[in-house]
Amino acid sequence: MGRLFLISLEGNSYKCKHCRAHLALADHIISKSFHCSHGKAYLFDNVVNVTVGEKEDRMMMTGMHTVVDIFCVGCGSIVGWKYEAAHDKNQKYKEGKFILERFKVEGPDGTLYTVSQDSQLGSDADEP
Repeated sequence: MGRLFLISLEGNSYKCKHCRAHLALADHIISKSFHCSHGKAYLFDNVVNVTVGEKEDRMMMTGMHTVVDIFCVGCGSIVGWKYEAAHDKNQKYKEGKFILERFKVEGPDGTLYTVSQDSQLGSDADEP
């Protein structure tokens, strides 16, 4: 196994709650109105220090999407997913974008979020 190189972000950043690896800048949030099965989630234009899993089709609240799970390179924890393809033309804006699940990250101010009591089974977004 080789040496692990992590990108350090300058500015207010979201970090992995387990190993504190930088994941995304607060300035890169597109929408805070997304939801996952454990509560709130954020849509980002760009994230760093992640690897991707296998592509799979998932039925979400806004329809069928092809997604890959994203994992922190520091500790291997799943931190969200990336939209590879949207099957509905109204959802195409999500393609190439990333979701970070709020309860799996540390906020820019050091806030650790908890799992929402009113979690839903499906996961996806309200319109931004």
